[in-house]
Amino acid sequence: VQLVESGGGLVQPGGSLRLSCAASGFTFSRYIMSWYRQAPGKERELVAVINSAGGSSVYVDSMQGRFIISRDNAKNTIYLQMNSLNPEDTAVYYCNARTITGIYDYWGQGTQVTVSS
Repeated sequence: VQLVESGGGLVQPGGSLRLSCAASGFTFSRYIMSWYRQAPGKERELVAVINSAGGSSVYVDSMQGRFIISRDNAKNTIYLQMNSLNPEDTAVYYCNARTITGIYDYWGQGTQVTVSS
């Protein structure tokens, strides 16, 4: 099983980034996919969740309207479009895959996002 995040980097306040997470080694279309993030000195927190078919998504309030989660089941990939970034969005962003039962739960290695002028 592999989840490989990419697309992180340094961006100025107000800018945008698009993260990707490429999955392999499991039946991607059966998994609920999520993005989490962990800022320095803070606990890991949920950013957004998308269901297995991609028709439903949920966002944490502070990301609502700025971030968009999507998935392409044909490419075994999820995305996180992040707009209007601010320094508080600086964190390592992680991809998560889990079954609805929670029995299978996989994590990527994370990608660093730094928002700074």
